[in-house]
Amino acid sequence: MQPNKPLVIALVGPTASGKTELAIEIANKIKTNIHNVDSRQIYVDMDIGTAKPTKDQQHQVPHFLIDLSLPSQPLNLHKFHQIASASIEKELRKKQIILLVGGSGLYLQSLVSGLNPPAVPPQEFLRTQLLKKEKIERHNLLKCCDPNAAEKIHPEDAIRTIRALEVFYATGKMFSQQRKLEPPPWRVLELGLNPSNLDIRIQGRAEKMYKNGLIEETEDLISKYGNNLELLKTIGYEEARSIIEERINYEEALEITIKRTCQLAKRQKTWFRNKHNPKWLNKENPLIEALDYIYEVIG
Repeated sequence: MQPNKPLVIALVGPTASGKTELAIEIANKIKTNIHNVDSRQIYVDMDIGTAKPTKDQQHQVPHFLIDLSLPSQPLNLHKFHQIASASIEKELRKKQIILLVGGSGLYLQSLVSGLNPPAVPPQEFLRTQLLKKEKIERHNLLKCCDPNAAEKIHPEDAIRTIRALEVFYATGKMFSQQRKLEPPPWRVLELGLNPSNLDIRIQGRAEKMYKNGLIEETEDLISKYGNNLELLKTIGYEEARSIIEERINYEEALEITIKRTCQLAKRQKTWFRNKHNPKWLNKENPLIEALDYIYEVIG
């Protein structure tokens, strides 16, 4: 690492691995702030279902890149990259060291690896047509247009599937071939969390979300943005909406939420193994180990 460049620490790991709590401890120790890299925490009114840092946690350490947009106005990767890069550069001029935290692999890659996504504005008419199709039908369409993108985007990920399709139809070029790597102007230290009791942690988090008002939050989202809001199809919110519509009961919703979250965590772990090379922290005392790695870099 070049010592004259500012340092970006990226704390990565699957959902429910404890990133938020550890990040706050690290940030307090090294006197810096936190930049969120979670693709759902960037939206207002989506707090409980996204496990967004609480107001108290955000008070303990300044958090950036949270509540950037309304759920009805989704941010694509290109726009997020623009906003996040500008915020990071601004804070690095003050701090020389900041902390990125999140489990959204593509968002992280765009910042730590210099992934430069294509600048294609939303194609509203095309999106409307694609939203009328079933998830598997959309994904099969993507397989025909861009097999490489289809291999990396899960069929359940409607937002990124639609984005890849709209880039292809707008430019005539495959989304997977338009993303370029341009090394960012900062050093990067990647630290990883992967606790052995992740399944238990996921179950506990899901139970806590429902207990803390996930159903009420979903009702609020429906009342504000409509029942066709695409983000209501994401983990937790889709099951809560099914309870509201009396299609399933609480126990069934909780079970499905836990199952889908475990599947997401598995995909995230695969992503981080293949796309990143973090220094994995031990579960006994990850804070001490993380600080050792950080002080080794900054001297």
